[in-house]
Amino acid sequence: MKKTSRKPGFTLVEIMIVVAIIGLLAAIAIPNFVTARKTSQTNACINNLRQLDGAKQQWALEAGQLPGATPTAAQLQVYLGRGTGGSLSNMACPLLPTAYLGQSGGYNINAVSNAPSCPQYDSTAHPAALF
Repeated sequence: MKKTSRKPGFTLVEIMIVVAIIGLLAAIAIPNFVTARKTSQTNACINNLRQLDGAKQQWALEAGQLPGATPTAAQLQVYLGRGTGGSLSNMACPLLPTAYLGQSGGYNINAVSNAPSCPQYDSTAHPAALF
């Protein structure tokens, strides 16, 4: 009787099964990561809009402005907790590509009586309420 010695290791079939399982798990997980990233960026945008609205309301109260007045980004900077040496561009919309960011980080400040807005925020596609 002839003995054949096998070297220890994995066969090609075993390696292919492991690769197939990893591919299946990746196909399930990657879309969930993309969705979670988009949701977190939208939530950050909503929170930035809330901060802008609060700063705008505080500016109107302290400066004695009427509801139709529109503050500038420089006037709101003090109320956003960034001091006079900071920049409002630190509060940039995470939904916008950096090439499109303007002076107010892509946000439209609007008048005191109107809520600030973001051109990328879609309230119909995201369940969170702005205010």
